[in-house]
Parts: sequence; C-alpha cells; structure tokens
Amino acid sequence: MRKAFFVSTLVLLVAFAIQFIFAAVGGFTRPTGDDAYALHSVNGMAVIPLLTVLTALLAALAKAPGRVIGLAVLPIGLVVLQPLIAMLAEALTDASGVSTPLGLIIGGLHALNGIIAVHVVVGVHRAARQLSLAAPAGEAQMVPQEREPA
Repeated sequence: MRKAFFVSTLVLLVAFAIQFIFAAVGGFTRPTGDDAYALHSVNGMAVIPLLTVLTALLAALAKAPGRVIGLAVLPIGLVVLQPLIAMLAEALTDASGVSTPLGLIIGGLHALNGIIAVHVVVGVHRAARQLSLAAPAGEAQMVPQEREPA
C-alpha cells in the first residue's frame, strides 16, 4: 500500500504540472473563448480532485501519520477554492467587461493558490517516499551483527 501511495502522489504531482501547462494553453489560445480553458477546467475540476481523494485514501491505507493524511486531503479544499477565486476575479470587471486592477489581483491569487497546492503535494510526495522506504510497522528489520574477534 505504501508503494501505491507513493505512486499516487507522483501521478497527482504530474496532474498539477499539466494543470499549469493547460492554463498556458488557455492563455495563449487565439481567438480567446470560453473553451480556451476547457482542458484546464476538466483537469482541475475532475482529474485532480479524483486523484486527491485516491491519494488520501491510499495514505490512510498505508497507515501514514495523521499529519500526512491531512496534507493529502488539503488539495481538495484548495481546488474547491480555485473556481471561487476565478469567479470573483471575473465579477470584478467594469461595465464594459474590462479587467479592473482589483480583479487582476484576485486573479493572481488563483495562480498563487495553485502554487500552494503544488507545494502541499510535493510535501505529501516526500512523506510518501520516506514511508515507502521505511519498513512497515510490525516487520522486524534484519540488522547484521559484527562478529567477535577470535
């Protein structure tokens, strides 16, 4: 289970990296439309949450410390916050639909929140790696003993 937890954190980390790529694809798509960010939206609202739930479940099954399980769940909250930040940034446009400075600052928080989520996943991945390298509880490790001189 520990190896599966480790692999799931790696897959989740890759999904977050791809999320940034999809954001760039949306930002550079011309002409800009609602579908420019379709890949970013699907990955962020379906793939990443599912992988996060799977990772948290595997953390619990791997008997990870409570702190690690909590950190494995945390990206769900950060992902839920993402569309709320985006909607608030969109709502802060002027009457003609042009971005306002406050709307742009709020929009920047969307990216910052994504960076924080990646840092959390990196921390969970490191913990999963350490856990996968440690011997499971209840399993005695063989420690070679030195021979006494004759």
